[in-house]
Amino acid sequence: MIKSITNKPLILVTNDDGYFAPGLKELIAMVKPYGDVLVVAPEQGVSGMSHAITIKSPLRSTLLEQNNGVTVYKVNGTPVDCVKMALNQIAERKPDILVSGINHGSNSSISVIYSGTMGGAIEGSLNKIPSIGFSLCSHRMDADFSLVKTYGEQIFTKVLQNGLPDYTCLNVNFPVISKEDFKGIKVCRQARGVWREEYDKRTDPHGDEYYWLTGNFSNGENGSTDTDEWALANNFASIVPVKTDFTDFESIKKLEAFNFSIS
Repeated sequence: MIKSITNKPLILVTNDDGYFAPGLKELIAMVKPYGDVLVVAPEQGVSGMSHAITIKSPLRSTLLEQNNGVTVYKVNGTPVDCVKMALNQIAERKPDILVSGINHGSNSSISVIYSGTMGGAIEGSLNKIPSIGFSLCSHRMDADFSLVKTYGEQIFTKVLQNGLPDYTCLNVNFPVISKEDFKGIKVCRQARGVWREEYDKRTDPHGDEYYWLTGNFSNGENGSTDTDEWALANNFASIVPVKTDFTDFESIKKLEAFNFSIS
């Protein structure tokens, strides 16, 4: 196990784009001044893994770097695998905070349930660690993360100082705009939207058919001004608090009225 080098806060960092992703490096640079940084990230890009865990093959962790308060491991698994490995095998003590990202691409609205970035953050919250998933609405590997670093640092420090309710994490998304056009940070709710999937049917060189997933996001609340989609479209960063309890409490009494019986 890796010991925290000092009595500073222990900051656990993960992502779903892989340990080599530029967004991860920017996130490390953002949080490094505030404590000892333990990075446990996938050895390859595993976007869209949600809360998946590896159960049919062995997991391996490899120490890549230990220098100037930053320790970096790669794991041949998902973001949730990385968090579990960090908590159970690598870190000697419980991290004070977990950050995941900076994701290359938006995780707003319904994308939160598919996101490996948010899977890592949610796993942190399940272990009562204040956790934040950061995303930038750009898939470019050379994307400019300066807006996230400047204003994401403010979000990070406030959570580090004040914590979060147990079993709640933050889904933070930033638009791709200049600092001059940026309007601020808006706490909001998740927009009701869906991905309309399409499968592009293709033929490989052997004549066998295969399918490539494509599709577009459809916002079901274009007129609502209190959602993450509205915030991003209007040059705000969005913060959505995410709970791990999926219970639809409003439906409990309706279901109880069905009077289920065993007779």
